[in-house]
Amino acid sequence: MQIGAYSFGDTQFTADGEQADTAGAIRNLFDAIVHADSVGLDYFAIGEHHTMSMPASSPGTLIAAAAAATKQIILGSGASIISTDDPVRVYQQFATADAISGGGRVEITAGRGSSVETFPLFGYDLGDYDRLYSEKLDLLLKINESEDGYVSWRGSVRPELDHLAVVPRPASGRLPIWLATGGNAQSSARAGRLGIPVAYGIIGGEPHRFAPLANLYRKSAEQAGHAGDQLQVSVGALGLIAPTKQEALDRFYPGWHNLTVEMGKLRGWPPQPRSAFEAQTGPLGGFYVGAPDEIADRIVALHGHMGHTRHFLQMDVGGLPQEHFIESLTLLATEVAPRVKRLLAKK
Repeated sequence: MQIGAYSFGDTQFTADGEQADTAGAIRNLFDAIVHADSVGLDYFAIGEHHTMSMPASSPGTLIAAAAAATKQIILGSGASIISTDDPVRVYQQFATADAISGGGRVEITAGRGSSVETFPLFGYDLGDYDRLYSEKLDLLLKINESEDGYVSWRGSVRPELDHLAVVPRPASGRLPIWLATGGNAQSSARAGRLGIPVAYGIIGGEPHRFAPLANLYRKSAEQAGHAGDQLQVSVGALGLIAPTKQEALDRFYPGWHNLTVEMGKLRGWPPQPRSAFEAQTGPLGGFYVGAPDEIADRIVALHGHMGHTRHFLQMDVGGLPQEHFIESLTLLATEVAPRVKRLLAKK
């Protein structure tokens, strides 16, 4: 089981309560990734977002910088919104980062975009949501599968490729490419049919209820003739680790509240009370907020339902102070991860 973290880039607040600059958010995120590597965390993902509070708009750029400053940690997107980007450029950026890393430490997670701000930003019609993703995912996979680096492809959402080179090539020939989903059954089945790993983003509710989707993924893969190590399941969720559960709750709640207020304005959600937040931090809840032993036990419990091989947490939301983010990363790597691996080894 790999244990990790992911971030959309968190813009913090000044002492006056004003939102700080987005450049500072990117520097903080870079520093956090370097720290995560130094304490032995397995994985760190950067999710593409384009808002003032979540400005990590170019995962490939930041991953390339982090690849040069780290030694062991696996770096990926969580996710790259390929529907509104060019798969050729996405692949080139991540293959470049792979070369900088020395090879074997860079991945792409391909998403459709649950936050749809990229569609007006890059001039796409939201009505083409499914077609854009289907065709661009097909192109991304075809680029990755090329034996000689030359690609031919034809579709309706971008100009065709007629035996053109897509360079650089990854050091090992191919990049791991995951399919991101927030719980759509068709996406689980698609990942299975394609024989690629699937990454579930679980941002609320009861995570064990995703088990039927993981089973659908595996069944679809089996029916399509896929098997082996390429069939992987990962879970990304909200969470924060602190020395005690109360500290974790008190640290995470203000940022979560800020985030829900912001997203509520965009999506018409009502304000959420603290009781709703704390209800999600219990044994069956979707938020992994607590002390190390509790969080490790909950990850292992979910593994019993999902059989997942990677669990990673989004910690820096809504202006979480950087020192709390850094401490949480340290506890995740040095206390949670070893306990998870010990418990799983006993099964």
